[in-house]
Amino acid sequence: MQRDLEDDDWLRAERQRIGRSIKAARMDANLTQDKVYLAIPLSRTFYQEIEAGRANPSLTVLLAIARAIGVPVVTLLG
Repeated sequence: MQRDLEDDDWLRAERQRIGRSIKAARMDANLTQDKVYLAIPLSRTFYQEIEAGRANPSLTVLLAIARAIGVPVVTLLG
């Protein structure tokens, strides 16, 4: 029986941790959410969901967020 990865507690916790890292890096760079999601571009809602740890962004999106904030992607994941 295959389980749904969206319901995995560990993955949900990791998405939330990464979301907090993205928010912290953005704030350290004195950037608003608007500046970041418009630079990529992403929808406002999707970007907010990423920072809240509710969305599952692709690697491409994480790399674009890192570039928009001006940090290495490992900063967002670490």
